[in-house]
Amino acid sequence: MRRRCFLRSLAAAQAAGLVHMPLVLPWEAIAQQRGAMAPVEPFKPSEEANHPIGVGQGIYPGRVVWIRDANATSWDGAAGHWWDDAHTNQKVVHSMTSRLLQNLTGRKHDRQAWDALFRSFNNAHKAGSSGYRPGERIAIKINCNQDRSPEWGTMASDSAPSGAARGGGPPRVAQNGLPSPHAVVALVTELIEMAGVRGEDIMIYDATGIRNIGQPIYTRIRANSHPEFQAVKFLVGADYNLGGRMSPTPDMMHPIQFSKGEVPIGYLPRQVTEAKYMINMALLRPHGMAGVTLTAKNHFGSVHFPNDGGWSPRALHSSVLRTQRMGSYNALVDLVGHRHLGGKTMLYLLDGLYTAEHNEGSVFRWASFDGHWASSMLISQDPVAIDSVALDILRNEPRATEVRGNADNYLHEAAQAAKPPSGTVYNSDGRGTLASLGVHEHWNNATARKYSRNLGGKEGIELIAWV
Repeated sequence: MRRRCFLRSLAAAQAAGLVHMPLVLPWEAIAQQRGAMAPVEPFKPSEEANHPIGVGQGIYPGRVVWIRDANATSWDGAAGHWWDDAHTNQKVVHSMTSRLLQNLTGRKHDRQAWDALFRSFNNAHKAGSSGYRPGERIAIKINCNQDRSPEWGTMASDSAPSGAARGGGPPRVAQNGLPSPHAVVALVTELIEMAGVRGEDIMIYDATGIRNIGQPIYTRIRANSHPEFQAVKFLVGADYNLGGRMSPTPDMMHPIQFSKGEVPIGYLPRQVTEAKYMINMALLRPHGMAGVTLTAKNHFGSVHFPNDGGWSPRALHSSVLRTQRMGSYNALVDLVGHRHLGGKTMLYLLDGLYTAEHNEGSVFRWASFDGHWASSMLISQDPVAIDSVALDILRNEPRATEVRGNADNYLHEAAQAAKPPSGTVYNSDGRGTLASLGVHEHWNNATARKYSRNLGGKEGIELIAWV
C-alpha cells in the first residue's frame, strides 16, 4: 500500500474510533501495531558529552568546518523560489566554499587546499603522495530525493515510480527541499578552476530510478560557456535520462554484500566504480525514518538491487530505522565502508543554505537563528565527524522535530566498525573487517559548541565554526 493511501486509511480509522494511536509514518505505525516499538521520543545522546569514540580522519584528524553567512540567503518565502539568483548570492556561496577548503586544510589558497586534499587521500590509501593527475575521474554524489518530476520543486504526490512522474500520473505537490544549485556550481567551479580537474572527468549523480537532477542545477553549470563546464556529466535515474543526462549501468563485478543477510546484494553504477575519487555533497536535513539524512544516507541514491526494486533504496529502509535499539546493525556502515563509496571519498560537504524540515518537506526558517534561514555549509574529511556535528546542530533546532529515536546508532557503529556494539562483522566489499571509519562524539553544549579537540584533547572532533 502506498504511503499516502495508508495514512488516509489510518486517519479515517482514527476518526471512526477504530484505532487509538498517534498518526505517524507508516513504517513506525506498522511497528507499533506489531508491538515492536514505543512512540519515538526526541533524540537524546546515549553517552555523555565530549566522550569521543573512533579514530579521526583527515589532515587534521576529526576536523569539521562550519560556516554560516546570512548574506548567502535572502528569499522572503513568497516571491519566486529560494534557488533564484535574486535569492541566493552566488558570490557569497563561492566565498563560503573557499573559506571551508582553506580552514579544513590549513592552507592560504584554494589551489594549495585542493592539492593537500588529493595528496592526503592518496597517502592514506597507500597510493603515494601525488596530487590530482589529469584524467582521474571524480564522482559528486548529491541528494535529489525530492527531485522526482521534470518540474523542479514539485513531485508526484504518491512518489509514483516509472513514467507516471512525467505526466498523467498523480497530481504533483510543491516540495522544495532540494540541493542548492549555487552550492553545486561553487564546488564544480573550484574543481575546474582551482583543482585543475577537466570537466569531462567530473560527474554529478543521483542514480535512484525516479530521481532527476533538475534544470536549476543543470542549466547553471551549462550557463558557463567555457568548454570545461560544457563537458561536465550528469547521471540520473532512468526516468530522466534526457537533455544531456545519462542513466546508470550497474557494475556486477563490484557488489555490496551487506553484513546482515536480510539485506540483498546490491550493485553500484559502473560510472562510479570507474571513478578514482568521490565527493559526497549531502544535505543538512532531518529524516522521518532515520532521524537524520546526512552524508552516510546520501548513498541510498547509489545502489541497485536487481531482485528488489532496481535503482531504489527500499531494500535498505528497515536496517536504518531510528526506532532500532542502540547497538544494532546499520546498513549505512556498509555503504560508508565500501571501497567504491566511502573508500574513495576524498571530501564530505553538507549543504545547509536552505534546509528542509524533513525528507518529504519544504525549507524552513530556524528558530535557533532567530527565524532566519540556516545559511550554512559544512566540510570535513571525516564522514563520522561531519555527521556527528550535523546531528548536534539539528537536534538543537526546535523546528527540526523529526530528529528522534536512536539517530546516532550508525555513528557509534561506524566509529567502532572494527568492533561495533552490535557485534556485526562489517565487510561489505569482501576485503576484510573494517577499521574505524571516523570519530564520533557530541559537543559540550549548544552555546559553546566545543568538542574534545577544541578543549585541548588529543582525540575526538575539532569544530571550526564561523557562525
